[in-house]
Amino acid sequence: MESGEGPIAGESRTMESHILDMGAKMMQSMKPLKEITQHVCTFAIYGHDMNRQIETHHYVSRLNQDVLQCAVYDSDESNARLIGVEYVVSDKVFETLPSEEQKLWHSHAYEIKSGYWINPSVPEMLQKPELHNLAKTYGKFWCTWQADRGDRLPLGPPSLMMSPQGVNMGMIKPELVQKRDEKYKVSSGELRQARMEIPEPEWINPRADHWKTTGKGLAIDVNQTQMKLRAPFP
Repeated sequence: MESGEGPIAGESRTMESHILDMGAKMMQSMKPLKEITQHVCTFAIYGHDMNRQIETHHYVSRLNQDVLQCAVYDSDESNARLIGVEYVVSDKVFETLPSEEQKLWHSHAYEIKSGYWINPSVPEMLQKPELHNLAKTYGKFWCTWQADRGDRLPLGPPSLMMSPQGVNMGMIKPELVQKRDEKYKVSSGELRQARMEIPEPEWINPRADHWKTTGKGLAIDVNQTQMKLRAPFP
């Protein structure tokens, strides 16, 4: 579903809200947003259902050389829905995580080398050094708004997303790739050939891509729990 195709709950914006937004935009710094320096278009698969595959638009900021954070939208249009967040860490950082935590992350090597991951309008030659680094990274992507199924709001618990991992392991539907490629005038097939020289990581931790080694997805349930009450003030 393209951004804006399905209805979103709520009324049209008022003139007052437009005025407030314009004034706030002029007077406030928006410093975190100004740190977003890249737009990446790629694809993701729901961790509990390989049939559900979506095009994603990551707006990336770099916290340091080993940690990236991405606001993920369903399109690059002005009315795009914010559908989730992905964190990306280097292999060096990933290896420091507890083993149970590692199960929530996916590797990026195939996604990069397949040509699925692109920076629209950025020449491939300029991207190459970054692609070499990204091929050795891991991501954790929580989808909070399942817009692909027509949800009018972000409903229910978040879904853990996974990265495509090759033949029979999360190949993206050809029609999705073709539609994306035509929009940005790229060829994933040609990119795949051009990226063959990008070295594979020497070792991809098998605890990542948990579904690939176990055949089981990870889903989040909301359970009622005993609330920890605030201690009384002295």
